[in-house]
Amino acid sequence: MPIPVDRIIERMGGPDVAARAAGVGTEAVRKWRQHGAIPSRHWAAVIAATGLTMADLQTTSSHPEGAPMPDATDVVPTGATAALVLADGTIFWGVGFGAHTQPTGPVGEVCFCTSMTGYQETLTDPSFAGQIITFTFPHIGNVGTNNSDLEATTIAARGLVVQQDITEPSNWRSVQTLQDWLRTQGVTGIAGIDTRALTIRIREHGAPAGVLAFPANGRFDVGALRAQAAKWPGLEGMDLAKQVTCRQSYQWNETKWVWPDGAGRQRAADYHVVAVDYGAKLNILRCLASAGCRVTVVPATASADDILRHTPDGVFLSNGPGDPAATGAYAVPVLRQVLDRGVPIFGICLGHQLLALALGGQTYKLRRGHRGANQPVKDLATGKVAITSQNHGFAVDAASLPASAKVTHVSLFDGSNEGIASTDRPAFSVQYHPEASPGPSDSHYLFQRFIAMMSDVRRQNATVATERFIQ
Repeated sequence: MPIPVDRIIERMGGPDVAARAAGVGTEAVRKWRQHGAIPSRHWAAVIAATGLTMADLQTTSSHPEGAPMPDATDVVPTGATAALVLADGTIFWGVGFGAHTQPTGPVGEVCFCTSMTGYQETLTDPSFAGQIITFTFPHIGNVGTNNSDLEATTIAARGLVVQQDITEPSNWRSVQTLQDWLRTQGVTGIAGIDTRALTIRIREHGAPAGVLAFPANGRFDVGALRAQAAKWPGLEGMDLAKQVTCRQSYQWNETKWVWPDGAGRQRAADYHVVAVDYGAKLNILRCLASAGCRVTVVPATASADDILRHTPDGVFLSNGPGDPAATGAYAVPVLRQVLDRGVPIFGICLGHQLLALALGGQTYKLRRGHRGANQPVKDLATGKVAITSQNHGFAVDAASLPASAKVTHVSLFDGSNEGIASTDRPAFSVQYHPEASPGPSDSHYLFQRFIAMMSDVRRQNATVATERFIQ
């Protein structure tokens, strides 16, 4: 005969011990009690901790035999106005904010971000296109939003998940609440979620597909939402750079934000850089301008002729979303032509992955990705460790790199590749975001490394031209 859930939890040593044994948050254990059932995927952990049998755990359920056991019932709990539905059928109920959804809501890869600040920059980072962001830091929205902390003009993420309800902002720079800003951008959020449980789930099982629902009439078609999440193909094979890139070339001269004056304007430049926009964050362009570069931004689909006709001193490959192999179908042939011309190249994030592909390497999908401003990376040349800001779900396979490319940086979290350099071309790249807004500034030196590379190539070209003239 099944044993009541309350007694099972007591036998395990209480809610906290039960949560640790099952690898979930205490909110999930509370839901076990609330619904009088423990999801079958946790039975093995419960049996190991208590010595009970499957018969002791089996409860009568309205779910069909073999159907996924969700973390919460399909019946909308009192006070819930929104739901996050995962591809395996799991439902996280909560309170919606931002824009209401249609009966079927925004669908994407559910990931987590560990940054403690900069939620506005995170949401507008084009690298988050196709993703629903779970913020592990509980206080989101408490400083409101403003017009200076944007990394793009529109929100790239498909939605956000937070633990605590959105509060009124308390910051002198705020011009609009997070709630109102999301509503004007048409983006949906859900609060009241056990983000620890969701983060652990992603950490252990990978980033799932999910759909957010915040219907204005409060009616949920759970079956349709589950089907929508299960049908979504995932980010592998998906080219999203074309969705977030600029539509035409433009010039950029705004420099980094400096207290108390804000962003400045570049008055003179020593180098001309063409930045290929695969989803570039605005602060990257500011850093290039602050380093003394006149910046021309071109779309992700720009041809080699489109890039080289500007006679650049260097080419910058920006960050961006999606599968690098899919974007590489049109980007890699272009980059190989630029490499053959000997133009210095500096790439970050997606640009790093595309450079690796152009040099002959391969990429692969990470199980959970790196997203946050606390990622330790070791520079193999100097031995120094930098704390970096990152956002990527794919990585370069270091073992696939040819002899003409060397590994320069590695992650101290999982040993994955974080940087490469060509041994016979003036080209290098890193997996992380050296512009670091939000995040640490440990990696600003990479912009100076790019400047030095352009200077060396310019000097070499001048020497060759002089020798030819003398001959």
